[in-house]
Amino acid sequence: MLKNGLEKGLEKGYVQVYTGNGKGKTTAMLGLALRACGAGLRVYIGQFIKSEAFNEVKALQQLPNIDIEQYGAGGLILAGATMDDAQAAAVGMKKATEALLCGKYDMVALDEINMAVLLGLVSVEDVLTLIEKKPHGVELVLTGRFAHPAIVAAADLVSEIRDVKHYYNAGVPARDGIEQ
Repeated sequence: MLKNGLEKGLEKGYVQVYTGNGKGKTTAMLGLALRACGAGLRVYIGQFIKSEAFNEVKALQQLPNIDIEQYGAGGLILAGATMDDAQAAAVGMKKATEALLCGKYDMVALDEINMAVLLGLVSVEDVLTLIEKKPHGVELVLTGRFAHPAIVAAADLVSEIRDVKHYYNAGVPARDGIEQ
């Protein structure tokens, strides 16, 4: 059976969650996306809250099997979410739902969606609905700190990445090509 021009797609897709306070949630998702791309699978990555063309975005845009979009209004959300942040997240949920259900992608990754839930930009009910609607052969990957307990319960795989030690705490800024 041909899927996306391939002889095989995923027989069964699962729901993976990468959460916790440690560095590496997005990196883990990007590793999965790269592995899937290497296997000829089609990948969609939607990044909530983020709006900068980080180096991973630049690299992924060069790969034929990966589509990436960002749903951030720009800037850090330190003083609370704005109406622009809420509108960007609403667009993101619409596009994420379309990507999940369109039949084009074998893997859909929603980066920082857990933080979007925590900040009230996306409802936990909407994320649970996405999980329920997930087609059988699509892998759904959700990242971000503070994953809601209901999302954790609905997932098939949950990895909590905890911060043991990080040079950032000693004053080392984010480095180009490593952290950004």
